[in-house]
Amino acid sequence: MKSIKRQLITAALVLATLLGLSALPIATTYAVNPADQVGQGVNTAGGEGQQLKPQIANVINVLLFVVGAVAVIMIVLGGLRYVLSNGDSSQITAAKNTVLYSVIGLVVALLGYAIVNFVVAQF
Repeated sequence: MKSIKRQLITAALVLATLLGLSALPIATTYAVNPADQVGQGVNTAGGEGQQLKPQIANVINVLLFVVGAVAVIMIVLGGLRYVLSNGDSSQITAAKNTVLYSVIGLVVALLGYAIVNFVVAQF
């Protein structure tokens, strides 16, 4: 009895798999280069490739703006720590490091902005 149930379940699963695979669309277009294939895939999926580029650029630009704003705030805080250190050498060193690392973060954010805009313009 159990063997018949297993056979029926196995046959049902095989039939469902075959019916499911037969419902998949088969690509009949041939692209010349990979960029065309990607564009065709995006269009087949229901999107436009040209609409995605500005959205990616906007998200990255907003993130870089936030990183730049945090770096500027940290520069100001480092300056305040330096002014309020009262001559304590450990606090002066910590304040200088804060300002230094904040400037490095600001430079990285600016370079990231330039690189992202260059790469997005190339696509």
